[in-house]
Amino acid sequence: MIIRPSKAKGVMVAPPSKSMAHRHLICAALAEGTSVINNIDLSEDIKATLGCIKQLGANAEIKGNQIVVQGAGSFLGNQKSSSNNTTKKNDENPTRLFDCNESGSTLRFFIPLAMLSDSPAKFIGSEVLMTRPLSVYETICQLQGIKLQPVSGGIEVQGKLKSGEFQVPGNISSQFITGLLFTLPLLSGDSTIILTESVESKPYIDMTLQVQRDFGIKAEWKNENTLLVKGNQHYVAHNGAVEGDYSNAAFFEALNTLGGNVTIQGLKEDSLQGDKVYLQYFNQLKEAYCSVDISDCPDLGPILFTVAAALNGGEFTGTKRLKIKESNRGAVMCQELAKFGIKTLQEENRIIIYEGELHKPEETVFGHNDHRIVMSMATLMTITGGKIDGVGAVKKSLPDFFKRIKALGIDFDFENEDSNGLDN
Repeated sequence: MIIRPSKAKGVMVAPPSKSMAHRHLICAALAEGTSVINNIDLSEDIKATLGCIKQLGANAEIKGNQIVVQGAGSFLGNQKSSSNNTTKKNDENPTRLFDCNESGSTLRFFIPLAMLSDSPAKFIGSEVLMTRPLSVYETICQLQGIKLQPVSGGIEVQGKLKSGEFQVPGNISSQFITGLLFTLPLLSGDSTIILTESVESKPYIDMTLQVQRDFGIKAEWKNENTLLVKGNQHYVAHNGAVEGDYSNAAFFEALNTLGGNVTIQGLKEDSLQGDKVYLQYFNQLKEAYCSVDISDCPDLGPILFTVAAALNGGEFTGTKRLKIKESNRGAVMCQELAKFGIKTLQEENRIIIYEGELHKPEETVFGHNDHRIVMSMATLMTITGGKIDGVGAVKKSLPDFFKRIKALGIDFDFENEDSNGLDN
Protein backbone atom coordinates (compact mmCIF):
# COMPACT_ATOMS: atom_id res chain seq x y z
CA MET A 1 0.00 0.00 0.00
CA ILE A 2 1.15 3.53 -0.81
CA ILE A 3 0.05 6.15 1.70
CA ARG A 4 0.30 9.87 0.95
CA PRO A 5 0.57 12.68 3.49
CA SER A 6 -2.97 13.66 4.47
CA LYS A 7 -4.94 14.97 7.44
CA ALA A 8 -7.78 13.04 9.08
CA LYS A 9 -11.02 14.87 9.68
CA GLY A 10 -14.51 13.69 10.60
CA VAL A 11 -16.51 11.57 13.04
CA MET A 12 -15.63 7.98 13.84
CA VAL A 13 -17.71 5.50 15.82
CA ALA A 14 -15.37 3.32 17.87
CA PRO A 15 -15.21 -0.30 16.72
CA PRO A 16 -16.55 -2.95 19.13
CA SER A 17 -14.13 -4.22 21.75
CA LYS A 18 -12.57 -7.49 20.63
CA SER A 19 -11.60 -8.29 24.23
CA MET A 20 -15.16 -7.86 25.46
CA ALA A 21 -16.60 -9.76 22.48
CA HIS A 22 -14.49 -12.83 23.34
CA ARG A 23 -15.80 -12.69 26.90
CA HIS A 24 -19.46 -12.23 25.97
CA LEU A 25 -19.39 -15.08 23.46
CA ILE A 26 -17.67 -17.52 25.80
CA CYS A 27 -19.99 -16.77 28.72
CA ALA A 28 -22.98 -17.14 26.39
CA ALA A 29 -21.60 -20.48 25.19
CA LEU A 30 -21.29 -21.72 28.77
CA ALA A 31 -24.86 -20.75 29.66
CA GLU A 32 -27.99 -22.83 29.28
CA GLY A 33 -30.42 -21.10 26.97
CA THR A 34 -30.17 -18.47 24.27
CA SER A 35 -28.16 -15.25 24.50
CA VAL A 36 -28.17 -12.41 21.98
CA ILE A 37 -24.97 -10.40 21.74
CA ASN A 38 -25.06 -7.17 19.73
CA ASN A 39 -22.32 -4.98 18.26
CA ILE A 40 -19.75 -7.60 17.30
CA ASP A 41 -17.16 -7.13 14.57
CA LEU A 42 -16.28 -10.39 12.81
CA SER A 43 -12.50 -10.10 12.97
CA GLU A 44 -10.36 -13.19 12.45
CA ASP A 45 -9.85 -13.57 16.21
CA ILE A 46 -13.58 -13.49 16.91
CA LYS A 47 -14.19 -16.02 14.12
CA ALA A 48 -11.70 -18.31 15.88
CA THR A 49 -13.61 -18.04 19.15
CA LEU A 50 -16.92 -18.68 17.36
CA GLY A 51 -15.46 -21.87 15.93
CA CYS A 52 -14.18 -23.02 19.31
CA ILE A 53 -17.44 -22.51 21.24
CA LYS A 54 -18.98 -25.09 18.94
CA GLN A 55 -16.48 -27.62 20.29
CA LEU A 56 -17.96 -27.02 23.75
CA GLY A 57 -21.42 -27.90 22.44
CA ALA A 58 -22.71 -24.36 21.84
CA ASN A 59 -24.09 -23.02 18.59
CA ALA A 60 -23.84 -19.51 17.15
CA GLU A 61 -25.90 -17.84 14.44
CA ILE A 62 -24.55 -14.66 12.88
CA LYS A 63 -27.06 -11.95 11.96
CA GLY A 64 -25.09 -8.95 10.77
CA ASN A 65 -23.30 -7.52 13.79
CA GLN A 66 -25.54 -9.57 16.11
CA ILE A 67 -24.75 -13.11 17.21
CA VAL A 68 -27.34 -15.45 18.72
CA VAL A 69 -25.71 -18.10 20.91
CA GLN A 70 -27.41 -21.30 22.00
CA GLY A 71 -25.36 -22.22 25.05
CA ALA A 72 -24.04 -25.65 25.97
CA GLY A 73 -25.26 -25.38 29.57
CA SER A 74 -25.76 -28.75 31.26
CA PHE A 75 -24.20 -30.45 28.23
CA LEU A 76 -20.78 -29.17 29.35
CA GLY A 77 -18.41 -31.80 30.66
CA ASN A 78 -20.41 -34.65 29.16
CA GLN A 79 -19.87 -34.02 25.48
CA LYS A 80 -17.97 -36.35 23.23
CA SER A 81 -17.95 -34.04 20.25
CA SER A 82 -20.04 -31.08 19.16
CA SER A 83 -19.44 -30.99 15.42
CA ASN A 84 -17.84 -32.75 12.54
CA ASN A 85 -14.64 -30.82 13.28
CA THR A 86 -12.97 -33.72 15.10
CA THR A 87 -10.14 -36.14 14.68
CA LYS A 88 -11.02 -39.67 15.70
CA LYS A 89 -8.86 -41.80 17.95
CA ASN A 90 -11.70 -44.24 18.34
CA ASP A 91 -15.45 -44.14 17.98
CA GLU A 92 -15.95 -43.83 21.74
CA ASN A 93 -13.75 -40.82 22.41
CA PRO A 94 -13.09 -38.59 19.37
CA THR A 95 -10.70 -35.71 19.76
CA ARG A 96 -12.30 -32.27 19.66
CA LEU A 97 -10.40 -29.90 17.39
CA PHE A 98 -10.06 -26.28 18.52
CA ASP A 99 -8.72 -24.12 15.68
CA CYS A 100 -7.46 -20.87 17.23
CA ASN A 101 -5.95 -19.46 14.03
CA GLU A 102 -3.72 -16.60 15.30
CA SER A 103 -5.70 -15.70 18.42
CA GLY A 104 -3.73 -15.96 21.64
CA SER A 105 -6.84 -15.07 23.63
CA THR A 106 -8.80 -17.93 22.09
CA LEU A 107 -6.03 -20.45 22.79
CA ARG A 108 -5.52 -19.48 26.41
CA PHE A 109 -9.21 -19.04 27.18
CA PHE A 110 -10.22 -22.46 25.82
CA ILE A 111 -7.47 -24.75 27.13
CA PRO A 112 -8.95 -24.93 30.66
CA LEU A 113 -12.49 -25.05 29.24
CA ALA A 114 -11.48 -28.15 27.29
CA MET A 115 -10.61 -29.72 30.66
CA LEU A 116 -14.28 -29.70 31.69
CA SER A 117 -14.54 -32.98 29.79
CA ASP A 118 -12.50 -36.19 29.70
CA SER A 119 -12.62 -36.12 25.92
CA PRO A 120 -9.25 -35.30 24.37
CA ALA A 121 -8.87 -31.92 22.73
CA LYS A 122 -6.37 -30.79 20.14
CA PHE A 123 -5.53 -27.11 19.73
CA ILE A 124 -4.18 -25.90 16.41
CA GLY A 125 -3.31 -22.50 15.01
CA SER A 126 -0.66 -20.50 13.25
CA GLU A 127 2.98 -21.42 13.67
CA VAL A 128 3.63 -18.26 15.69
CA LEU A 129 0.66 -18.90 17.99
CA MET A 130 1.84 -22.43 18.76
CA THR A 131 5.15 -21.02 20.04
CA ARG A 132 3.54 -18.63 22.53
CA PRO A 133 4.17 -19.66 26.15
CA LEU A 134 1.72 -21.89 28.03
CA SER A 135 3.82 -22.41 31.16
CA VAL A 136 0.98 -21.60 33.58
CA TYR A 137 -1.22 -24.38 32.19
CA GLU A 138 1.71 -26.76 31.86
CA THR A 139 2.40 -26.41 35.59
CA ILE A 140 -1.26 -26.86 36.55
CA CYS A 141 -1.63 -29.93 34.35
CA GLN A 142 1.53 -31.48 35.74
CA LEU A 143 0.27 -31.00 39.31
CA GLN A 144 -3.16 -32.48 38.50
CA GLY A 145 -2.02 -35.33 36.29
CA ILE A 146 -3.63 -33.88 33.16
CA LYS A 147 -1.97 -34.45 29.80
CA LEU A 148 -0.92 -31.28 27.98
CA GLN A 149 1.70 -31.92 25.34
CA PRO A 150 2.77 -30.82 21.88
CA VAL A 151 1.68 -33.14 19.09
CA SER A 152 2.03 -32.96 15.34
CA GLY A 153 0.49 -29.68 14.22
CA GLY A 154 -0.61 -28.46 17.63
CA ILE A 155 -1.16 -29.17 21.33
CA GLU A 156 -3.20 -31.95 22.88
CA VAL A 157 -5.01 -31.79 26.22
CA GLN A 158 -6.78 -34.64 28.03
CA GLY A 159 -8.02 -34.83 31.59
CA LYS A 160 -10.53 -33.15 33.90
CA LEU A 161 -9.53 -30.05 35.84
CA LYS A 162 -10.13 -30.22 39.59
CA SER A 163 -11.02 -27.29 41.84
CA GLY A 164 -8.62 -26.05 44.48
CA GLU A 165 -5.83 -23.54 44.86
CA PHE A 166 -4.07 -22.24 41.75
CA GLN A 167 -0.87 -20.25 42.08
CA VAL A 168 -0.24 -18.11 39.02
CA PRO A 169 2.43 -15.45 38.44
CA GLY A 170 0.67 -12.10 38.24
CA ASN A 171 3.21 -10.62 35.88
CA ILE A 172 2.32 -12.86 32.94
CA SER A 173 -0.53 -12.61 30.49
CA SER A 174 -3.91 -12.11 32.17
CA GLN A 175 -5.32 -14.49 29.54
CA PHE A 176 -4.33 -17.45 31.73
CA ILE A 177 -6.23 -16.01 34.68
CA THR A 178 -9.28 -15.31 32.53
CA GLY A 179 -9.21 -18.87 31.19
CA LEU A 180 -9.30 -20.19 34.76
CA LEU A 181 -12.03 -17.73 35.75
CA PHE A 182 -14.25 -18.99 32.94
CA THR A 183 -13.79 -22.61 34.01
CA LEU A 184 -13.55 -22.78 37.80
CA PRO A 185 -17.17 -21.76 38.59
CA LEU A 186 -18.35 -24.90 36.76
CA LEU A 187 -16.30 -27.29 38.93
CA SER A 188 -17.74 -29.05 41.97
CA GLY A 189 -15.63 -27.31 44.62
CA ASP A 190 -14.53 -23.78 45.48
CA SER A 191 -11.26 -22.44 44.12
CA THR A 192 -8.79 -19.65 44.75
CA ILE A 193 -6.36 -18.07 42.31
CA ILE A 194 -3.32 -16.68 44.09
CA LEU A 195 -1.19 -14.28 42.05
CA THR A 196 2.36 -14.74 43.23
CA GLU A 197 3.86 -11.62 41.66
CA SER A 198 2.64 -8.06 41.27
CA VAL A 199 -0.41 -8.06 39.00
CA GLU A 200 -0.04 -6.71 35.46
CA SER A 201 -2.97 -6.18 33.06
CA LYS A 202 -5.42 -6.21 36.00
CA PRO A 203 -8.03 -4.29 33.94
CA TYR A 204 -8.43 -7.35 31.69
CA ILE A 205 -9.18 -9.53 34.74
CA ASP A 206 -11.76 -7.00 35.94
CA MET A 207 -13.36 -7.02 32.48
CA THR A 208 -13.77 -10.79 32.76
CA LEU A 209 -15.36 -10.51 36.21
CA GLN A 210 -17.74 -7.83 34.92
CA VAL A 211 -19.01 -9.93 32.00
CA GLN A 212 -19.29 -13.02 34.22
CA ARG A 213 -21.54 -11.06 36.61
CA ASP A 214 -23.82 -10.26 33.67
CA PHE A 215 -24.12 -14.01 33.06
CA GLY A 216 -24.86 -14.85 36.72
CA ILE A 217 -21.39 -15.91 37.87
CA LYS A 218 -19.84 -14.65 41.08
CA ALA A 219 -16.07 -14.45 41.37
CA GLU A 220 -14.31 -11.70 43.27
CA TRP A 221 -11.08 -10.27 44.60
CA LYS A 222 -10.39 -11.27 48.22
CA ASN A 223 -7.39 -8.96 48.25
CA GLU A 224 -5.09 -7.46 45.64
CA ASN A 225 -3.48 -10.84 44.93
CA THR A 226 -6.24 -13.40 45.52
CA LEU A 227 -9.38 -14.26 43.56
CA LEU A 228 -12.17 -16.35 45.10
CA VAL A 229 -14.34 -18.50 42.84
CA LYS A 230 -17.29 -20.48 44.18
CA GLY A 231 -17.92 -23.86 42.57
CA ASN A 232 -21.20 -25.42 41.42
CA GLN A 233 -22.30 -22.25 39.66
CA HIS A 234 -24.22 -22.00 36.39
CA TYR A 235 -23.95 -19.40 33.66
CA VAL A 236 -27.32 -17.77 32.94
CA ALA A 237 -28.25 -16.70 29.40
CA HIS A 238 -28.03 -12.93 28.94
CA ASN A 239 -28.69 -10.42 26.15
CA GLY A 240 -26.12 -7.68 25.87
CA ALA A 241 -24.03 -5.48 23.63
CA VAL A 242 -20.27 -5.21 23.25
CA GLU A 243 -18.96 -1.80 24.22
CA GLY A 244 -16.69 0.33 22.05
CA ASP A 245 -13.01 -0.57 21.93
CA TYR A 246 -10.45 1.79 23.44
CA SER A 247 -7.57 -0.33 22.06
CA ASN A 248 -8.50 0.32 18.43
CA ALA A 249 -9.95 3.79 19.05
CA ALA A 250 -6.41 4.78 20.05
CA PHE A 251 -5.31 4.65 16.40
CA PHE A 252 -7.94 7.21 15.42
CA GLU A 253 -7.18 9.43 18.40
CA ALA A 254 -3.51 9.27 17.41
CA LEU A 255 -4.47 10.93 14.13
CA ASN A 256 -5.51 13.95 16.22
CA THR A 257 -2.08 14.15 17.83
CA LEU A 258 -0.65 14.29 14.28
CA GLY A 259 -2.72 17.30 13.31
CA GLY A 260 -6.08 15.76 12.47
CA ASN A 261 -9.53 16.59 13.73
CA VAL A 262 -11.40 13.36 14.48
CA THR A 263 -14.32 13.03 16.88
CA ILE A 264 -14.61 9.53 18.33
CA GLN A 265 -18.01 8.33 19.48
CA GLY A 266 -19.32 5.17 21.10
CA LEU A 267 -16.84 4.77 23.97
CA LYS A 268 -18.12 3.96 27.44
CA GLU A 269 -16.79 6.59 29.85
CA ASP A 270 -16.79 4.27 32.88
CA SER A 271 -15.30 1.34 30.96
CA LEU A 272 -12.95 -1.00 32.77
CA GLN A 273 -10.74 -1.31 29.68
CA GLY A 274 -7.17 -0.57 30.66
CA ASP A 275 -6.41 0.92 27.26
CA LYS A 276 -8.66 3.91 28.02
CA VAL A 277 -5.48 5.55 29.38
CA TYR A 278 -4.38 6.29 25.81
CA LEU A 279 -5.73 9.84 25.95
CA GLN A 280 -3.80 10.59 29.15
CA TYR A 281 -0.60 9.19 27.66
CA PHE A 282 -1.04 10.98 24.33
CA ASN A 283 -1.45 14.27 26.19
CA GLN A 284 1.74 13.63 28.18
CA LEU A 285 3.66 12.81 25.00
CA LYS A 286 2.37 15.99 23.33
CA GLU A 287 3.59 18.18 26.17
CA ALA A 288 7.17 16.92 26.41
CA TYR A 289 9.47 13.94 26.52
CA CYS A 290 8.14 11.78 29.37
CA SER A 291 8.18 8.31 30.89
CA VAL A 292 5.19 5.99 30.46
CA ASP A 293 4.59 2.59 32.09
CA ILE A 294 2.67 0.25 29.75
CA SER A 295 2.58 -2.81 32.04
CA ASP A 296 -1.22 -2.64 32.24
CA CYS A 297 -1.75 -1.69 28.59
CA PRO A 298 0.86 -3.48 26.45
CA ASP A 299 -1.37 -3.40 23.36
CA LEU A 300 -0.98 0.39 23.28
CA GLY A 301 2.79 0.03 22.91
CA PRO A 302 3.08 0.36 19.11
CA ILE A 303 0.81 3.39 18.76
CA LEU A 304 2.41 5.10 21.77
CA PHE A 305 5.83 4.60 20.17
CA THR A 306 4.40 6.08 16.97
CA VAL A 307 3.11 9.20 18.72
CA ALA A 308 6.41 9.61 20.58
CA ALA A 309 8.32 9.35 17.30
CA ALA A 310 6.14 12.03 15.71
CA LEU A 311 6.39 14.41 18.67
CA ASN A 312 8.91 14.67 21.50
CA GLY A 313 10.15 11.12 22.00
CA GLY A 314 9.56 9.18 25.20
CA GLU A 315 10.67 6.45 27.57
CA PHE A 316 8.47 3.37 27.92
CA THR A 317 8.78 0.85 30.75
CA GLY A 318 6.95 -2.45 31.25
CA THR A 319 7.71 -3.48 27.67
CA LYS A 320 9.05 -7.02 28.19
CA ARG A 321 5.81 -8.73 27.20
CA LEU A 322 5.79 -7.08 23.78
CA LYS A 323 8.12 -9.79 22.51
CA ILE A 324 5.46 -12.51 22.87
CA LYS A 325 2.70 -10.84 20.90
CA GLU A 326 1.87 -11.46 17.22
CA SER A 327 5.38 -10.19 16.54
CA ASN A 328 8.22 -9.06 18.76
CA ARG A 329 6.55 -5.67 18.86
CA GLY A 330 9.28 -3.75 20.65
CA ALA A 331 11.99 -4.97 18.30
CA VAL A 332 10.03 -4.54 15.07
CA MET A 333 8.79 -1.06 16.01
CA CYS A 334 12.39 0.01 16.62
CA GLN A 335 13.38 -1.59 13.32
CA GLU A 336 10.66 0.15 11.32
CA LEU A 337 10.96 3.55 13.04
CA ALA A 338 14.61 3.60 11.97
CA LYS A 339 13.35 3.81 8.37
CA PHE A 340 11.70 7.13 9.30
CA GLY A 341 14.95 8.49 10.76
CA ILE A 342 14.04 7.84 14.39
CA LYS A 343 16.65 6.44 16.78
CA THR A 344 15.59 4.05 19.53
CA LEU A 345 17.01 2.01 22.39
CA GLN A 346 15.57 -1.35 23.39
CA GLU A 347 16.32 -3.05 26.69
CA GLU A 348 14.71 -6.02 28.46
CA ASN A 349 11.86 -4.03 29.99
CA ARG A 350 12.36 -0.53 28.58
CA ILE A 351 12.26 1.15 25.20
CA ILE A 352 13.36 4.71 24.47
CA ILE A 353 12.13 6.57 21.40
CA TYR A 354 14.43 9.52 20.79
CA GLU A 355 13.13 12.79 19.42
CA GLY A 356 14.10 13.18 15.79
CA GLU A 357 13.15 14.60 12.43
CA LEU A 358 10.78 12.31 10.59
CA HIS A 359 11.30 11.68 6.91
CA LYS A 360 9.58 9.53 4.31
CA PRO A 361 11.03 6.01 4.40
CA GLU A 362 13.17 5.30 1.35
CA GLU A 363 12.45 1.58 1.64
CA THR A 364 9.28 -0.41 2.20
CA VAL A 365 8.00 -0.61 5.75
CA PHE A 366 6.86 -4.08 6.85
CA GLY A 367 3.83 -5.03 8.92
CA HIS A 368 5.40 -8.25 10.31
CA ASN A 369 2.01 -10.02 10.11
CA ASP A 370 0.92 -7.92 13.11
CA HIS A 371 -2.26 -5.85 12.98
CA ARG A 372 -1.05 -3.28 15.53
CA ILE A 373 2.23 -2.73 13.69
CA VAL A 374 0.38 -2.17 10.40
CA MET A 375 -2.05 0.32 11.92
CA SER A 376 0.72 2.16 13.76
CA MET A 377 2.89 2.47 10.66
CA ALA A 378 -0.06 3.55 8.53
CA THR A 379 -0.84 6.25 11.10
CA LEU A 380 2.72 7.57 11.01
CA MET A 381 2.73 7.60 7.20
CA THR A 382 -0.14 10.08 7.19
CA ILE A 383 2.63 12.57 8.02
CA THR A 384 5.47 11.29 5.86
CA GLY A 385 3.90 9.19 3.15
CA GLY A 386 5.47 5.88 2.22
CA LYS A 387 4.91 2.27 1.25
CA ILE A 388 3.88 -0.50 3.64
CA ASP A 389 3.74 -4.22 2.93
CA GLY A 390 1.53 -6.82 4.61
CA VAL A 391 -1.50 -4.63 5.33
CA GLY A 392 -3.83 -7.64 5.32
CA ALA A 393 -2.84 -8.29 8.96
CA VAL A 394 -5.52 -5.79 10.05
CA LYS A 395 -8.13 -8.51 9.38
CA LYS A 396 -7.08 -10.06 12.69
CA SER A 397 -8.78 -7.34 14.73
CA LEU A 398 -10.15 -4.49 12.58
CA PRO A 399 -10.89 -5.57 8.99
CA ASP A 400 -12.38 -2.18 8.05
CA PHE A 401 -9.46 -0.10 9.34
CA PHE A 402 -8.59 1.23 5.89
CA LYS A 403 -12.21 1.90 5.03
CA ARG A 404 -12.41 3.96 8.21
CA ILE A 405 -9.31 6.07 7.61
CA LYS A 406 -10.30 6.59 3.97
CA ALA A 407 -13.62 8.01 5.17
CA LEU A 408 -11.60 10.42 7.32
CA GLY A 409 -9.69 11.68 4.31
CA ILE A 410 -6.48 9.63 4.40
CA ASP A 411 -5.14 9.19 0.87
CA PHE A 412 -3.80 5.75 -0.11
CA ASP A 413 -3.77 3.14 -2.87
CA PHE A 414 -3.08 -0.58 -2.91
CA GLU A 415 -0.05 -1.58 -4.97
CA ASN A 416 0.81 -5.22 -5.66
CA GLU A 417 -0.99 -6.18 -2.45
CA ASP A 418 -3.97 -8.47 -2.51
CA SER A 419 -6.62 -6.37 -0.84
CA ASN A 420 -9.12 -9.25 -0.86
CA GLY A 421 -10.98 -9.30 2.44
CA LEU A 422 -10.05 -5.69 3.31
CA ASP A 423 -12.79 -3.09 3.41
CA ASN A 424 -11.29 -0.10 1.65
